[in-house]
Amino acid sequence: MASPVITAVHGDITAQDVDAIVNAANRAMRGGGGVDGAIHRAGGPEILRDCIARFPHGLATGDAGWTTAGRLPARWVVHTVGPNHAAGERDRALLESCYRRSLAVADELGARTIAFPLISAGIYGWPRADAIAAAIETIAAADTGVEEARIVAFGADALAEVRAALAAFLGD
Repeated sequence: MASPVITAVHGDITAQDVDAIVNAANRAMRGGGGVDGAIHRAGGPEILRDCIARFPHGLATGDAGWTTAGRLPARWVVHTVGPNHAAGERDRALLESCYRRSLAVADELGARTIAFPLISAGIYGWPRADAIAAAIETIAAADTGVEEARIVAFGADALAEVRAALAAFLGD
């Protein structure tokens, strides 16, 4: 086990051909908006059925679990509940836990490739620069069997910020 190679990619997380994609879910685990809604729409009703069966009481902030990926190109969806900065949940340790727990779940599944969104940086209002830093630092520090971790940026501005932060972190 070692740290994964971290790459920044532009695009739609639901189109990533990886072993597992990470869903920035809400505590109820019943679908929602943003990344969560996109994953449920693209993956089909199988994901929601699996969420209901596996997480009848939802999931705690900072925790992660998995379901089928339904119709997505990935094999699994790793769901994690990020802290809602806009609602006052500002403990960065919870955000870091999302990445650590997602990688631990990926290890349990035997996943070698994983794609992350910027957890909590959308509707949950986590400041994007700190969300990017938390993602890079936590993934880079992980001792995991995952070989490649993609950070998927939907917009061009976010992609530029992720690439710049990754280059600065790696000393490029």
